[in-house]
Amino acid sequence: MYHGDAAGSGVAESASSVDTSSAAWMSPALDGELYGEPLVASGTVYVATENDSVYALSSSTGAVVWSTHIAVPVPASALPCGDISPTVGITGTPVIDPARNEIFVVADELIHGQPAHMLVGLNARSGTVEVTQDVDPPGADPAALLQRTGLALDAGRVVFGMGGNEGDCATYRGRVVAVSETGGTPTYFTVDAAPGQSQGAIWMGGAAPAVDSSGDIWVSAGNGSVFSASDPYDDSDSALELSSSLHLLQYFAPTTWPQDNAADLDMSMAPALLADGHVLLAGKSRIVYLLNGANLGGVGGQHAILRSACGEDIDGGSAVVGATVYIPCLGGIVAIRATSAPPALGVRWTSRVGGGPPIVAADLVWTIGQDGTLYGLDPSTGVVRQHASIGVPANHFPTASVGDGLLLAPSANRVVAFRAPRAGTSAPTQPATTTTAKPTSDDVVTLAVVIGVIAGILVLITGAIWRARGRRRSGSPTEPR
Repeated sequence: MYHGDAAGSGVAESASSVDTSSAAWMSPALDGELYGEPLVASGTVYVATENDSVYALSSSTGAVVWSTHIAVPVPASALPCGDISPTVGITGTPVIDPARNEIFVVADELIHGQPAHMLVGLNARSGTVEVTQDVDPPGADPAALLQRTGLALDAGRVVFGMGGNEGDCATYRGRVVAVSETGGTPTYFTVDAAPGQSQGAIWMGGAAPAVDSSGDIWVSAGNGSVFSASDPYDDSDSALELSSSLHLLQYFAPTTWPQDNAADLDMSMAPALLADGHVLLAGKSRIVYLLNGANLGGVGGQHAILRSACGEDIDGGSAVVGATVYIPCLGGIVAIRATSAPPALGVRWTSRVGGGPPIVAADLVWTIGQDGTLYGLDPSTGVVRQHASIGVPANHFPTASVGDGLLLAPSANRVVAFRAPRAGTSAPTQPATTTTAKPTSDDVVTLAVVIGVIAGILVLITGAIWRARGRRRSGSPTEPR
């Protein structure tokens, strides 16, 4: 699943090192652009494309094990706006349920000439389609919706967010959607749900909804259509905690939510869940908020604020290690330190490289830059310790993953793998298949000659030693008196 676990912590504890001196393998060019994170399970790497195809790749070689073209994707020209082209297909990171041996995606499909969003479950071993379920909300315009978040699992259901196309054109409402893994009528939570309201996208820079240990769901919501504090609050520009049945449990929004809505300065980072119960949130305003996860406090309920954490938008998933959160500032990863007594936030370092949502593996912070470079940063200082060219990504929010002894990084239409051995193992320096050379007759002759030469030298040395000893016993003048 997105960033490695249900909470989206972004920490891969299995890798002991990463070798970026050369790629272990590069996949063939796939049939569309990659917007989601590569996933790994049982020796197989899974990835989905904007051409509505799902691929299973060998984790040993990168070769295609199987591929399934689900449907005809939606031409960009059929949508009112957006920045994905030439087609919009599978945008969000899939999710795998190992118990069911099934991988789930949401595909934007062209059905009878019209866009439609379908949840599709495929057999992870064969690629056979096992579940298909329409997930467009009743009464919504599918052309105005984009399913951008990664997918999550909670209580036997697939959970994801929906928002609008880039540009917020047409009329849509942000949704959190939950669908049984076996299919059936979806359940929705709607932002800006009152008559006349709209927007409030659940998009989070491609991150998946975070699911905590109690099964509650955490998302952030984008800018809504309400611009006046005198109007009722509309759940926009927020952190939302929902039950597994999608009932709103609590929320946080800054006091500037009406102005943020008007200026498109909404929350766009997935809520980061810290071990001490705090929650960290940020977005396009570039302000970081520290929240009490047990009591979000509603409007203005933050425990601490850090202003101007970075110079660009903060979009996507983060990586959480103890009280440090590595946040996805588009201008470069920023390390934020949270303290609880008293509640406070501070910048540990700013890197100015990478910017794609970070993960932590092998004691480095990994991020992908818009220049097509994978960076491994020192977690204490932000200094670049490793880097490798992988090819320019298709979007602003590419993120790496770790599994099966590999670190996997997506470029525009390929997956690049680097060796990342598990603790207690070492990366192979040779291919798994090796050939042992047998000695030839020339090798035997050469060896005999070498042995003869060595034996002759030993005879000469032995004779010299005996002669020297004889001189010493006869009182040779070379012997000091």
